[in-house]
Amino acid sequence: MSDRSLRGMRLGAQSMETEAGVEPAPRQRVEYRCEDGEQVFVMFSTEAEIPPTWVSKTGKEAKLVNGEQPDDSNAKPVRTHWDMLLERRSVDELEQILKDRLDKLRTARGEKVDA
Repeated sequence: MSDRSLRGMRLGAQSMETEAGVEPAPRQRVEYRCEDGEQVFVMFSTEAEIPPTWVSKTGKEAKLVNGEQPDDSNAKPVRTHWDMLLERRSVDELEQILKDRLDKLRTARGEKVDA
């Protein structure tokens, strides 16, 4: 059986083609910059659409240098928990609820409750 085995070649591991006459696709180097000045360079195909923002290796958002800036005009303002709470209750109601809850907590602890 051993005389039938293939020697000197790893099947499927290497290509028999050479790189002679092969030209890589044209590329362009694009620069992005973070708020703190960190520079990020990314290679894109010349035919690729360049995104206006890129996330760097450090996790920060970088913006395109000398290019189209992202349009944030349609962005909704961030609604915080406090904003949503104020949609349901007034400040006076919230203060009364806080006072009631503190009184209940103090009673449970055995402390004197101010009337």
